[in-house]
Amino acid sequence: YPDKIMVRTNLSNQSDSQSLEDKNGTNLNLETNNNYKLFFAFDYKFIGFSYGFYPNYKDEDTKGKSKFSEYNFRFFLGRWLQTVEYSKTRGYYIENTQDFVPDWNPENDPYILFPNLKTIRYGMTTSYIFNPKFSLKSITSFTEWQKKSAGSFIPTFIYDYQQTSFDTDLLSSKQNEYDLSLGAGYFYNFIIHKRFYIAPNLTTAFGVKITDSKTVDSAVESKDNKSYFLTTLKGGLRMGYNTERVLFGLDYNFDSSFYNATKNQLVSDDKAYLLFYF
Repeated sequence: YPDKIMVRTNLSNQSDSQSLEDKNGTNLNLETNNNYKLFFAFDYKFIGFSYGFYPNYKDEDTKGKSKFSEYNFRFFLGRWLQTVEYSKTRGYYIENTQDFVPDWNPENDPYILFPNLKTIRYGMTTSYIFNPKFSLKSITSFTEWQKKSAGSFIPTFIYDYQQTSFDTDLLSSKQNEYDLSLGAGYFYNFIIHKRFYIAPNLTTAFGVKITDSKTVDSAVESKDNKSYFLTTLKGGLRMGYNTERVLFGLDYNFDSSFYNATKNQLVSDDKAYLLFYF
């Protein structure tokens, strides 16, 4: 579609969760209060932009308020793809509140809330498409229409910065995380009668996470710096239909990263969701 501006709406049931798995104690599962995310995207030739947010939330009295916004830029430069992303999420609740409050009743009692728990993320990826006959644009920015089946090995360099902060009257905590990973992925696009496509993909990445944190508890300040081995697994399955003017489809996506904070504690950040686009 070299002469067309692509305007797209995405609706997904993507949730944001963070968990601390403790082999010797109680796991901590944090969730945001949202039903789905809504995105608007614009793409033209080699450049694209999208904006996403929570359109609403449910059960505010029991799960609190959550806010989310995301800005994403995409640049296709030959066989190179560069992405730049900024996102902000605020307001979590403990999904497994019953593990911390023995007489808790999910029908009547509110969850344990962390309304001031906030995460800000700046992320970038740099990818290279080895096979020139495979169009990554056809399943990401949709500015190209692939009509013959093809696939490609796509290595990706991932670099992220995330800040997590939490404030109460007695306790203030802030942690900075710096992630550097190198991933190996493979994408394939099965074309059916030129208009239909089915495109699975899988990427595994390994790298390092460096953290520095500062906590002020009852006017007593403590600092900590650590580094961890980071593993990331992401992928999905995309299906869609192309015409001269209208494109629509369905994506299933997952993105999971995890590291061992201690010998008995595993920290993970997971996303798995369905997305409809038009």
